[in-house]
Amino acid sequence: MRTKPQPTSAPLDTATHAWRGATPRALMGEDPDLRAAYRLCRRTTQHHDPGIYALVQLMPAILRPACWALWAAASVLDDLVDQPDVEPAQRAARVEAWTRALKHDLAVGTSTDPIRYALVDAAGRWRLDLSSLQGAMARARDEAHGLRFTDWAEWRAWCNEELVPWVDQVRQLLERAGAPMTLRLDRQADYEQFIDGTQLTDILTDLSTDLADGLLLLPQETLERFPGAEADLVQGRWSPAVAALVAELTTLARRRVTRPAMTRGMHPGAANVLDTAADLMRAQLDAIEAAGPTLLTRPPRPSVAARTRVLVPARLRSALAWSLTPLTVPAPRPPAVGVSDPGPAAEDTGLRLPPPHPDGVRPPRIAADQMPSHVAVIMDGNGRWAEQRGLPRHEGHHAGTGAVYEMVYGALEIGLRHLTLYTFSTENWKRGTEEITSILRAVQHELDEGALRDLDVRQRWSGRPDKLPEDLVHALRREEHRTRTRTGLTLTVCINYGGRDEITRTAAALAKAALEGEVDPHLLDEEDFARHLPHPDMPDVDLLWRTGNEQRTSNFLPWHATYAELYFTPGYWPDNDRRDLWQAITEYSRRRRRHGGAPDPLASPENDRPSPQVQPAPRH
Repeated sequence: MRTKPQPTSAPLDTATHAWRGATPRALMGEDPDLRAAYRLCRRTTQHHDPGIYALVQLMPAILRPACWALWAAASVLDDLVDQPDVEPAQRAARVEAWTRALKHDLAVGTSTDPIRYALVDAAGRWRLDLSSLQGAMARARDEAHGLRFTDWAEWRAWCNEELVPWVDQVRQLLERAGAPMTLRLDRQADYEQFIDGTQLTDILTDLSTDLADGLLLLPQETLERFPGAEADLVQGRWSPAVAALVAELTTLARRRVTRPAMTRGMHPGAANVLDTAADLMRAQLDAIEAAGPTLLTRPPRPSVAARTRVLVPARLRSALAWSLTPLTVPAPRPPAVGVSDPGPAAEDTGLRLPPPHPDGVRPPRIAADQMPSHVAVIMDGNGRWAEQRGLPRHEGHHAGTGAVYEMVYGALEIGLRHLTLYTFSTENWKRGTEEITSILRAVQHELDEGALRDLDVRQRWSGRPDKLPEDLVHALRREEHRTRTRTGLTLTVCINYGGRDEITRTAAALAKAALEGEVDPHLLDEEDFARHLPHPDMPDVDLLWRTGNEQRTSNFLPWHATYAELYFTPGYWPDNDRRDLWQAITEYSRRRRRHGGAPDPLASPENDRPSPQVQPAPRH
């Protein structure tokens, strides 16, 4: 996505193919400015990245204009980031200005910028949620200041923010058209490896361009394994160390993009797009291997013959696959409503504050150095709460939903940064079918209803996809993507989660990384292990709270909770509200944490009193 070949003077192939009466031209609308905007997006996509353009041509004809608009927007952001004669701060400001302008244009339904105009039209026509692109746009802004990665985990996180949001938009398009690119849960690792291989191939291709811009987008831990390679690359010298580094990375990229099982069972049209992408990347890697020292002076390109061998049969497969698929053509987009310029309001997040407690109580004031950063909760007692009232056990889980909302509201009000809730463990499959079904349906319902949707809450999921309904897993991942740029509370729900299972999977990921040369097994430490956890950025648990009159941790976050303060309360989960969370945090603030250090001198009764800065909220 970063390569910028010079435009050619050859005319573009403007032929379009009808799809049951709908053509790209028809989908561009009757507005001549809009048609011109889409044509510009098409040219921009073709000139900026011919490989992406070739893949878009394998999509159904009715989806191509929207794809051109998406990738043209990505290209504009790349161009703003890579302006060679502009200071990094100014580049970042230009990316930020373009992003804000897009937010404004989406609000009013039109734009004076042709590429944003096409993107706004595509989003309205196909009901695309472009909020998931905010993270990628923020990454583009940050990239203007330069990037460095300590290890593969940091690099992989950047890849996901850089590429995945744009791919997700294409998936949305296919879903809206009635040909969803279904991602199987048992192939998740293949998809992740494919994304890694795609980005690594792109970085190797653009090595000369990036070095000229002062960027070296490779993990430091890999560069250090080839002494002298980093200095040689920065100086533009082709050396044995650089050759060895490039050879290893090319082999790694080839292994990652070669995932034959990835598209099995997928719609043949979508599978053809992904398979062709893999073929094109392997051809690109052949060109990288053949480039030698010229890799540091210009981006390598596959030969015309190599591209033809890939694309000609791919186009035939595409025509056949889509001809057999009934697709949904969207209705024309409603005209712009003429909303006036919202000015500063365009920068609003649109997020609301949590509703106040019915009794009007406010959270206690606790000094920053006495606040926990991460509270984890075992929400125990739902079933017993229901049995105590003569109700079926599953009714307790419905009642417990209100307590979950209360905890989120209370966490936001008191300023807690991380809240993790144990919702369903790997051991809970031993329960009755009706209770299991009720728990999972309740989670699905709450995700679909979106009661937390407009709060400043970043939602995450920890657990295994195995056995969970596919709709639930897709909903969990949808909310992760939708909220990933939020900066308030990080809410992690643990569903089909087990602590020992998490550690086992992390050990497997670390072993795989060692086999692939990403880590040296003789130099592993706790930080290496932590980087391969499902959520490497999750901080250690400061306070682990369990309700329901039980006093055990039940296989919950064993890695993160090693030094957690434990807090047990007798009440069943549905009877708790935000005041109980505040009381737990207040209790935490009174404790003295040593983490294995020497105890403080014995305090006098006078000095052992609670700090006057802590004012617990009253209970009525």
